[in-house]
Amino acid sequence: MIYGNFITEDARTNNSVFGELVEAPLGYYELLKAAFALNGIDINTPDVNKGRKVTFDLHIEGQPLITKGGEKRYLIALENPNHNHFNASREYCKNFTKVFTWNSALFDLSNVVKVLPPHQIRHDHYPSFDERDIFASVINANKNFKIRLFSDLYNERINTIRWYEKNAPQKFALYGRGWDRPPPAYDLIGKIRRSIPSMRYKLFGYKCFPSYKGIIADKGEVLLRSKFSYCYENNRDIPNYITEKIIDSFVYGCVPIYWGADNVLEYIPENCFIDRRKFKATKDVHDFLLSISQEQFSQYQSNIANFLKSENAQRFSFESFVSTVVSAISVDIGIAVV
Repeated sequence: MIYGNFITEDARTNNSVFGELVEAPLGYYELLKAAFALNGIDINTPDVNKGRKVTFDLHIEGQPLITKGGEKRYLIALENPNHNHFNASREYCKNFTKVFTWNSALFDLSNVVKVLPPHQIRHDHYPSFDERDIFASVINANKNFKIRLFSDLYNERINTIRWYEKNAPQKFALYGRGWDRPPPAYDLIGKIRRSIPSMRYKLFGYKCFPSYKGIIADKGEVLLRSKFSYCYENNRDIPNYITEKIIDSFVYGCVPIYWGADNVLEYIPENCFIDRRKFKATKDVHDFLLSISQEQFSQYQSNIANFLKSENAQRFSFESFVSTVVSAISVDIGIAVV
């Protein structure tokens, strides 16, 4: 048996990282372990491999490198580089035998293998337009960048939420973690602005976002009820950075309003979603949504279903991602791929 270390950002132990629900973004962990096992390779957290001869280390997202471990190092770098700066560092990536990433800024490095952010691709029966009682929704955690970025879409997401709360509250619902409090702030001005609503929340239970409905265990419960979902990436105009936000909407037959990767049309047909870049403001988007008939909504769902069944969609699948990683590492360490 060949052993590999599976090293996560949060230094999980006792193989607790495996057995996660098969959903983005962690669902591929269990599938990865099973696929390696078919090739006679057992990946475990480092504590489980203690005392064994370890052939390679597989790092999940950029993190400080350990000095001892396997003979070879591999990196899966899927997280937004503006959150994980290791993932954007060319010098850091040169420390690995291979790096699996979607980040086109690294593609010229000889050790980089292109992958796309993986998702669970499936297609089930979709509730119709009339069966959905939520007009538009946002499902996100309330986060922010520690530095100001020109491409930041966190603020655009908040602008959209605020517009609906002021102009069409009955047409909108907000879900996710942290919206009972103001957005995080990291600079002095931001912290000062945040202090008053934070104090009102602590003392009086003030609702920072009146549209907030709470945390949900399964986003599918909301997406199955939503006609439309605002799917903004954390940044705009980053090539290939197409996360689970738009794919999740597809899986549940909800029509997404997408803003993010500048080359999204290279991967997803434009008749499957509403491109936020075509609109000047949220009001314009909302007016367009109101104009969509049941028949047009049904056509969107049909287009989405056709996409999910296509080979193009499979490029985003857990299975494609796992196959690419396992095959590359297996060949590299001299194991015939099953």
